[in-house]
Amino acid sequence: GCRSRAEDVVQDAFFRLRSAPQATLTFKAQLSYLFQIVRNLAIDHYRKQALEQKYTGPEAEGLNVVIQGASPEISHINFSSLEKIADALTELPPRTRYAFEMYRLHGVPQKDIAKELGVSPTLVNFMIRDALIHCRKVNGAQAEA
Repeated sequence: GCRSRAEDVVQDAFFRLRSAPQATLTFKAQLSYLFQIVRNLAIDHYRKQALEQKYTGPEAEGLNVVIQGASPEISHINFSSLEKIADALTELPPRTRYAFEMYRLHGVPQKDIAKELGVSPTLVNFMIRDALIHCRKVNGAQAEA
């Protein structure tokens, strides 16, 4: 296995063990419970990894996807649009950019982003919306130029 995945399992197990009622459990029962938690989490992580590998390829593969029938002009326009959007993201406030990238590019749930930033999920939703509007404006202005 992977050391970082093992660390994730151990950390998740620790949090689950800390949230479990311990007043009536003996040390042996707590130890058995901990082993069961670690076992179940390891299985969950393995299943998740297997599912991800089944439906995704290496990240670099996505960069080499060719749009069937796209002319060099269309490819250039698409690449130019991506560059404009990347530039637009650098114009955003750091927290807004972070929230947008974590949600739209990495699939992190808004409630998790809110916890990490110490703000409400509603504010995260507004940050993502503002970033999207900004990117559309920049891309639209570029298309009109």
